[in-house]
Amino acid sequence: MTASSPSPLQRLIASNRSEDALFQILWLGVRLAAGGLMIHNGLDKLADIQGFADNVVTFIGLPYPVFFTYCAAYVEIVCAVCVILGLLTRFNALLLLGTMGVAIFFHLKADGLEIPPLETASLYATIYAFLLINGSGRWSLDALIAQKLES
Repeated sequence: MTASSPSPLQRLIASNRSEDALFQILWLGVRLAAGGLMIHNGLDKLADIQGFADNVVTFIGLPYPVFFTYCAAYVEIVCAVCVILGLLTRFNALLLLGTMGVAIFFHLKADGLEIPPLETASLYATIYAFLLINGSGRWSLDALIAQKLES
């Protein structure tokens, strides 16, 4: 590996670059909002583990519904905190995008193409896809770590 070749960790945490401060502020705001609201979703699952397991996980046909309910809840809480902090954002966005994929599947199976049930999960999925592709932005722990790795 040459000195100018970024390491796998550097590639994982480096964000796409934009020098536009307003764009960076909006990028941070999206990260904070999507992360903060997702924590609420995870806490809702933990508030009624058996209800979510019976009404959602079992409905879509996954085995071990209580286990998968805990998995979804903790992914939504822990990964959302990491997204807020901008820590390993691409990895955490990938996990959150996966949970939103399952949510979209559930809503399609339960409600068909009715827009209101699909809307929230689809918007979250779009945001997490953006973060997966672009990283966390300038104001994040990823950016601080990348800066330290470069020096």
